[in-house]
Amino acid sequence: MELVVALAIGVLTGSGVWLVLRSRTFQVIVGLSLLSYAVNLFIFSTGGLRSGAAPILERGAAGDLATHADPVPQALVLTAIVIGFATTALFLVVLLAARGLTGTDHVDGREGGR
Repeated sequence: MELVVALAIGVLTGSGVWLVLRSRTFQVIVGLSLLSYAVNLFIFSTGGLRSGAAPILERGAAGDLATHADPVPQALVLTAIVIGFATTALFLVVLLAARGLTGTDHVDGREGGR
């Protein structure tokens, strides 16, 4: 399980970095989104990867982190997802405005990368 999550984080990070280094603004935005997904997955995995464990404590039972996942990283990831969605929406609005003003979607505002 840990190997699959580590590979997913690595693939998302590598793809995100590759897209951030592209010259088109839409590809940069998608790359930033992939990087935020990788960071969210990393934070989520720090809370502990448990399979087959009960998600809720039984009535009268004491909580133990050895048998349950830590809820704090889950709350942080949920907050980061909402903030990331809002930031991506803002980036897309800025992208459309910049494309309307410059007529191109290159990061530097010029066709051909000169």
